[in-house]
Amino acid sequence: MALSTFSGPVRSNNGFQVPVVTTANLPTAASTAVGTVYMVSDNGAGNDEYCIVINTGAAWVTAVGAALS
Repeated sequence: MALSTFSGPVRSNNGFQVPVVTTANLPTAASTAVGTVYMVSDNGAGNDEYCIVINTGAAWVTAVGAALS
């Protein structure tokens, strides 16, 4: 799949595929494109809770803007 950049809301008729990783396997923010999304399966604390994180270019933040702990 090609890398695309959008300036507005994005809609998919077939859903989205989001990679699932543990915190230990999350790539560094600096090595990943800004806006990249991952699903973290241990919520940063190893407790099997899922969390969507978004790359700001400087850090991974949760979907509500909090830093991943």
